[in-house]
Amino acid sequence: MESFEDLGLSESTLKVIKQKGFEEPTPIQAKTIPVILSGRGDIVGQAQTGTGKTAAFGLPIIELLAENSKTVQALILTPTRELATQVAEEINSLKGRKKLSIAPIYGGQSIDLQLRSLKKGIDVVVGTPGRILDHLKRRTLKLDKISFLVLDEADEMLNMGFLEDVTEIIENTALDKRTMLFSATMPPEIIKIAKKYMGEYDLLKVTKGPLTANQTDQIYFEVSEANKFEALCRIIDIEEEFYALVFCRTKIDVDTISNHLMERGYDADGLHGDMNQSQREKILNKFKKRHLNILVATDVAARGIDVQNLSHVINYSLPQDPESYVHRIGRTGRAGKGGNAITFVTPAEYRKLQFIQREAKTDIRKAKLPNVTDIINTKKLRIKSDLEEIVKSCPRIGYLEMSRELLQNIEPENILAALLQYTFQDELEEKSYAEIADAVVDTKGKTRLFVTHGKQDGFTRNKLVNFIKDKCGISDNKIRDVQILDKFSFVTLPFHDAEVLLAYFKKRKKGTEPFFTKAKKARKKS
Repeated sequence: MESFEDLGLSESTLKVIKQKGFEEPTPIQAKTIPVILSGRGDIVGQAQTGTGKTAAFGLPIIELLAENSKTVQALILTPTRELATQVAEEINSLKGRKKLSIAPIYGGQSIDLQLRSLKKGIDVVVGTPGRILDHLKRRTLKLDKISFLVLDEADEMLNMGFLEDVTEIIENTALDKRTMLFSATMPPEIIKIAKKYMGEYDLLKVTKGPLTANQTDQIYFEVSEANKFEALCRIIDIEEEFYALVFCRTKIDVDTISNHLMERGYDADGLHGDMNQSQREKILNKFKKRHLNILVATDVAARGIDVQNLSHVINYSLPQDPESYVHRIGRTGRAGKGGNAITFVTPAEYRKLQFIQREAKTDIRKAKLPNVTDIINTKKLRIKSDLEEIVKSCPRIGYLEMSRELLQNIEPENILAALLQYTFQDELEEKSYAEIADAVVDTKGKTRLFVTHGKQDGFTRNKLVNFIKDKCGISDNKIRDVQILDKFSFVTLPFHDAEVLLAYFKKRKKGTEPFFTKAKKARKKS
């Protein structure tokens, strides 16, 4: 396996990578970074969402851009505002001390704020096609001197009907730029864009094998990033027997989470790539002997760990790709025993979770975190059970003489209550637990759907809306941009609702009812 040091990155960039806690490059990073740094040609990269594409193009572009430039040097197009924000934040975190200005430009954001930012000068613009095109028409954004154009998640832009916008934007960019197109799939329309608007390009493809998720019970909890640790503690506390691997994305996360767990009194430790073999073996040995019941690790550090009978695998951070997810959860539910795979999902990660679920052909059900009352009641029952077991198994319990002395002057229930207070302090009080606010899943991303029926089939806007409402219970205020043509129609739904609708029709045979699929390209009106 290659390291980041093998890819030709500068010492300053390697320092940033180390600070972020990345251990080794993902396959798409290992293939893409050297090609971009070499300065040769354009790139078409085929890789799934969540495989580290942003760093794959972001790291080398940062190295190649000039500081203190007063013009836009790179444009990154993304299909949604959420992805634009995410990509901009990631590139900002990768630039280190290099003096570059990176900003997201998308619809729904204040146009005045964008105008001020553009006037000051932005080196890297990360934007959605509609708003970028709007600025081009206003002449408030100039792309005639850019060095790099990145089309991120090109197939999603195609599905959402942005093909014409994207081609118009490309035609307004510098002729001598380098173009990088990244897509999970390669439909003909994407290949046409590459052939028409790109020069000689390298096709960099990350191959995928068949995915099979085991029969582990898979659930996810919607939590904000700030509440993940409290959510983890609740899962540990509610379970009678918790013996688990907790997966994190970086070494820094491993150290932070494992240290916090130990500070709270849990039998936990961490494992990552910076540890020597002796440290690694010592920690693994303790975990296998159950002297530790929680091991926090990165995917890299967990390779080769063969521990049987785990009760849980916790995805504290979403894995890079569906393969990693399947590999992680395969560690629980072994030897014919049931296991649990739990995934924490922040609002912005919902689309990625849906992608993992779809690619892994598995069902990850939503659940609610246990509340404080449930946890306290569970602990109380556990304490009572443990005390009863001690009384039964130890007829000659120590401290009997001391107990009799106390009973001469104090009521028995007061003595027991005092002992429980002395032992557990405020652990059984609600005020000891932090509140976890409900996280609202990001369903703002839209999906454009193609419908196989149109005017010739007697379809009207109201009939299509009512049909969707009746079949899937989707409210009409979510059904937007309905377009009824002669032989077919289009409709736009929030990402999650579109997935629900598509899942419903996958189970039915095509017949007299309209059939729904994702729109693959903008079609001309009949």
